[in-house]
Amino acid sequence: MQMLSLTKVCAGYSGFQALFEVSVEVEAGEAVAVIGPNGAGKTTLLRVISKLIGATSGEIRMEGASLARVPAHEVVSRGIAHVPENRRLFPRLTVEENLRMGAFPRAARKRYGERLEFVYGLFPRLEERRGQPAGTLSGGEQQMCAIGRALMSGPKLLLLDEPSAGLAPVVVQAIFDLVRRICAQGYTVLIVEQNIRQVLKVVGRAYLLEAGRIRLAGNSREFLDSQEIRKTYLGL
Repeated sequence: MQMLSLTKVCAGYSGFQALFEVSVEVEAGEAVAVIGPNGAGKTTLLRVISKLIGATSGEIRMEGASLARVPAHEVVSRGIAHVPENRRLFPRLTVEENLRMGAFPRAARKRYGERLEFVYGLFPRLEERRGQPAGTLSGGEQQMCAIGRALMSGPKLLLLDEPSAGLAPVVVQAIFDLVRRICAQGYTVLIVEQNIRQVLKVVGRAYLLEAGRIRLAGNSREFLDSQEIRKTYLGL
């Protein structure tokens, strides 16, 4: 079943166009990456899906239903959870208070205890630090908290924006291991990432976004075997 589809989506900021007729599909239960250089429009793509900015043209559908008239504050209730770039936690709130914020939708509130148990099972370190202000966590722990907060809503689709950004190499590996575990739980994941070598080991398919346009699409093995990708992005 198709979970998400974008058809010829254009978007931008204050007269600057960042996306040009971008079409992307994500099937239920699969993990898909969008890769590309800085400034390619990857973060804009996720913001358009979660309605943080509006598309200027094109169509976005979630489980077959158009998101055109869905206001931003209702997107989470439609099953889309967005882990933004740089995590965007509430630094003075505790870990558990941040997680509670993720369970704000009415349906999620009813299952708060169950969701909290699930997140602590996935991230035991967060349970150890449940009463600690989120701003005092390490970078890796903050990323876990941001992902955990998104999972508290019980999403159908998880959007991850550069989860490895700014983290030490040993922590990066741990974050990708966690992403792999989330995928194994059956979540549908769309991940934007510059660490191309690592992300292609986690996802099944990928899109290459350059200068706001989709330049290449295929399974992760094809990307890893592509001479263009290996030369331009993997340094091989």
